[in-house]
Amino acid sequence: MPSNGALEDTKVPLLDDLASTVPSEDDSDQNLTRKFWVESKKLWYIVGPAIFSRLTSYSMLVITQAFAGHLGDIELAAISIANNVIVGFDFGLLLGMASALETLCGQAFGAKRYYMLGVYMQRSWIVLFVCCVLLLPLYLFASPVLKLLGQPDDVAELSGMVSIWMIPLHFSFAFQFPLQRFLQSQLKNMVIAWVSLVALLVHIFVSWLFVNRMQLGVIGTAATLNFSWWILVFGLFGYVSCGGCPLTWTGFTLEAFSGLWQFVKLSAASGVMLCLENWYYRILISMTGNLQNAEIAVDALSICMTINGWEMMIPLAFFAGTGVRVANELGAGNGKGAKFATIVSVVTSVIIGLFFWLLIMIYHNELALIFSSSEAVLQAVNKLSILLAFTILLNSVQPILSGN
Repeated sequence: MPSNGALEDTKVPLLDDLASTVPSEDDSDQNLTRKFWVESKKLWYIVGPAIFSRLTSYSMLVITQAFAGHLGDIELAAISIANNVIVGFDFGLLLGMASALETLCGQAFGAKRYYMLGVYMQRSWIVLFVCCVLLLPLYLFASPVLKLLGQPDDVAELSGMVSIWMIPLHFSFAFQFPLQRFLQSQLKNMVIAWVSLVALLVHIFVSWLFVNRMQLGVIGTAATLNFSWWILVFGLFGYVSCGGCPLTWTGFTLEAFSGLWQFVKLSAASGVMLCLENWYYRILISMTGNLQNAEIAVDALSICMTINGWEMMIPLAFFAGTGVRVANELGAGNGKGAKFATIVSVVTSVIIGLFFWLLIMIYHNELALIFSSSEAVLQAVNKLSILLAFTILLNSVQPILSGN
């Protein structure tokens, strides 16, 4: 029989082994931190290039507005209304409708049904193109609509002329947005980033050529957008069709015309969900024509909305990246992973939103210098800067949650 001392010697190692199997709070914290870090790397692999590509694409609109702003107050007002009201109205709707592909293509990719990604993209092209045709009167009759909303006659006429020149840009959305989501769902984000960079460089050159050298005025600034956005379309489609996606793109197919109604319902729901949150900005800008100094009011508010839209590309990139991550996890049957991906995305986006909130609060006096040198416009933007800062902060959360 072993002695009591021997028994004690055998008990202690057993208790130590048992204690080692019970996770401590420190271990739980380390596991959570590690999980957060691993998910962040997966998320940023999608979101990083998505932010870059969205910022470069939106920068084309910002550059156009900046060129127009240094032509004069009425030119800035006209291009601002065309960009933020006319183009912005259908931009939000078509972007939201195309976001249905994030769910469909993401789940198909996660489930390894690669062929369906190409079919879904072609269905999205058809639906969005028809939607562009239906929205065409918005561009053709922009002037009378803006006059009806209270815009001054000179601003409304010039805005309507600019809008007509932006019709090719309008139709490019129907093809570019689905192509972007098709590639994002396959994690081919660097392709989108490189094509966006090329398009931005072309846009800067063409803007300088049309406005500074050829002196085409505000019409020249509007025409430059057509070149840049169609370069995005042809660049992305060239990559897809020339062997960049051998598993997911097998050519055009009549199967794209089947199941269109179900696709329309899903796209419309996504489109309305995203565009409603953007339309109130457009309504605000369109109603400024009823104010006493309409041109200054339009210029100031549109500059704030442009800065907000510029920063909004970051939450929208998280919206897209989260959609891909959630769809991939759900396609692989991992519901907990999808929930955790959403949490990581929201936390990261809020941190970035706080950074830009602080930036605007510090540099509120210099916000509008890139768009205008008019002292009246600069003062008006300065008055709106606090509201802009809090709008940006709130927008860092809303798009991500609305998509999940």
